[in-house]
Amino acid sequence: MHEGTYGERDVVVVTGAGGMGAAVARRLGSGRTLVLADASGPQLDRLVEALRAEGHAVRGVITDVSDRSAVDELARTAAGEGRVAAVVHTAGVSPATASARTILAVNMVGTAHVIEAFEQVASRGTSLVCVSSMAGHYASPTREDEALLASAPAGDLLALACVAAVGEEATTAYILSKRSNHLRVQAAALAWNLRGARINSISPGVISTAMSKAEAESSSGAHMLRMLEDCGAGRTGTPAEIADAVAFLSGPGAGYITGTDLLVDGGQAAWIRCHRV
Repeated sequence: MHEGTYGERDVVVVTGAGGMGAAVARRLGSGRTLVLADASGPQLDRLVEALRAEGHAVRGVITDVSDRSAVDELARTAAGEGRVAAVVHTAGVSPATASARTILAVNMVGTAHVIEAFEQVASRGTSLVCVSSMAGHYASPTREDEALLASAPAGDLLALACVAAVGEEATTAYILSKRSNHLRVQAAALAWNLRGARINSISPGVISTAMSKAEAESSSGAHMLRMLEDCGAGRTGTPAEIADAVAFLSGPGAGYITGTDLLVDGGQAAWIRCHRV
């Protein structure tokens, strides 16, 4: 059992009750108190019930990460359960399921909220992993815009010129939001270091989840699946493979890794950079 003071379990927070969130909760939750968060009450309840049936100590907290007050309450709730050992932020939306405005509010601003709120309850040994996307590696903001995306207060992000310029283009919003995740993590590393804590992001490729299924059935789905063949991977990734990567970044073997992004995409981004004509 992972414990802080005698009889008090360490706490693992997972935002997002979808495929990746469920896999991460199962991978990291044994012997710890799980605090799960999702904006959907029914989806959250299903995962909480399933994990309890498997023997996990788990608490569900309905949380819209685009609402700063809700994320602050989530952080306080988690800290009230014990020492926050790990936070894994998987909550997000995609162009197949959400508008550009919602993507920016959830993926970009929501991630900034999570980073800022959980910094306040982080202590020595705490690890935060933000699940971004390989799509973030395709973005090309100017250096000036990247500096603003990295450091502007969360409440000001949507007003930035480079964000407002996205308009109603959901795919462009998604790519920019995921690049913003990388930048926010890099910028936050110093503050987390000063607490003896770590912060990283992970960028999955195409992973077999309900969200990726929706993407595969969208207008860009055939192109997405063809790239998996062209890059040599020949398959989608699994939520368990993302959970394994998160477990590494959250564990003692990654004690000197912070402020960086880990691509878990079967080599797709590398193929795009070096081989796609």
